[in-house]
Amino acid sequence: MSHREPHAATRPQPGRVMGMRGCEAHEACRSDRPGHGLNAVQARVARATPSRWVDAVVLEAGADGFVTVAALDGGLRRVWHHAPLGGRLRSGEPVALHAVYGVLAVGDEHLSVAAA
Repeated sequence: MSHREPHAATRPQPGRVMGMRGCEAHEACRSDRPGHGLNAVQARVARATPSRWVDAVVLEAGADGFVTVAALDGGLRRVWHHAPLGGRLRSGEPVALHAVYGVLAVGDEHLSVAAA
């Protein structure tokens, strides 16, 4: 049996996605949990499965990292990224969302996102 280090104590954050727990500042965060840094495997498998990308349009991007998009094939999706995206994304901007591996493509930039 392997030894596991305990997780840092966190305050309960009702209504928040799981990936947000335990992080204080996005600038210094090195986590590769969903919604934090895009890891190499996540980027590779998203590129290897192009049929799972969903074209969408940004409806709302808040300073809290939550983004709501309208998929062009219908439906709304809400995702979260550790860094605030309110200043980077504008309402009406086209994006692509990888429905399986949690990647948001904004132009040439790819960000890890967690379903919210």
